[in-house]
Amino acid sequence: MDIAIVVILCLLGIVLILLEIFLIPGLTITIVAGAAAAIAGVYLAFSRLGTTAGIITLVAMLLVFGIAFVYLVKSKALDNTIALKTDINSTVASKDSLGIAEGDEGVCISRLNPVGKVRVNNITMEGRSLGDFMDENTGIVVVKVTPTQLLVKTK
Repeated sequence: MDIAIVVILCLLGIVLILLEIFLIPGLTITIVAGAAAAIAGVYLAFSRLGTTAGIITLVAMLLVFGIAFVYLVKSKALDNTIALKTDINSTVASKDSLGIAEGDEGVCISRLNPVGKVRVNNITMEGRSLGDFMDENTGIVVVKVTPTQLLVKTK
């Protein structure tokens, strides 16, 4: 009967710890309960079954935990069913930059030092100067268009 209790406690501990690692976000009571069950199983093995059985239990439990952990990390079982996996395919490209081309002219809305706001084709975007500081209401020419900002020079 003692062997069954030790095995049940050790397996319960392993399962709860693996659940905490792979499925339950954050640190919750699951990790505490899993660690307590595993420690109780090893303690009972040492106290009721002897030192040799305790060492065998400890090594076996760590071995089973290690094998289960490696299997769950390498397997694709958790990828698409119950674990959260999100691929981000989008970019931060601004739709505003699609209406602006190289050579378009505009004006600085704020001081470019070297970054500020510019208005080109009635579209306000972030602009970066080619190194010169530009004051407000300075005429500019677009040198390069990137998805998030415009590279500009003085008109």
